[in-house]
Amino acid sequence: MAARWGAGIRNGFVGQFSHYLIRYASWIPPLVVFNGWVAEITQINGPSMYPFFNPHYNESTRRDIVLVSKWYPDRNLKRGMIVTFRNPLNPKGKVVKRVVGIAGDVVRTKAPYPHEYVQVPEGHIWVEGDGDKTKDSNYYGPISACLVTGRVTHILSPWDRFGRVKWWEHNLRPGIKKARHILE
Repeated sequence: MAARWGAGIRNGFVGQFSHYLIRYASWIPPLVVFNGWVAEITQINGPSMYPFFNPHYNESTRRDIVLVSKWYPDRNLKRGMIVTFRNPLNPKGKVVKRVVGIAGDVVRTKAPYPHEYVQVPEGHIWVEGDGDKTKDSNYYGPISACLVTGRVTHILSPWDRFGRVKWWEHNLRPGIKKARHILE
């Protein structure tokens, strides 16, 4: 009887456990690949993109949750796109900003940048936050496009703002002289 009881636990508990382990653990590698190279869900923290993201920043602790596409993130960047990138001063940190200038553009800078105008070098972009409390290219200069890790494509939460990020409808601030590109 004891041998039969032990076999029942092994077949019952161990059998069920191994079945669920194989069923659910088999999803871990595809999810890791998807999150690393295709897309990820990110929470926007801080006021740097206020009021576009976190419009109730001073009123509540609710933060926007967005979908970030990681499929060739540094290719074909355009003015107005919202991107995530590695912080040039702290490579472990990620930052979310808006692309204001692309290679060849002349940008009128803001304080604390030491020069009034800067031309964005080839292979670099000029990024700025929409809010006043932001550390962006005015703080650390043009960033390499290779630091870009993703493009914000959709707002997932809060539900009243759910939908695609329409970056092309955003009016860029004055002080940007666009470079003449063949493809534009």
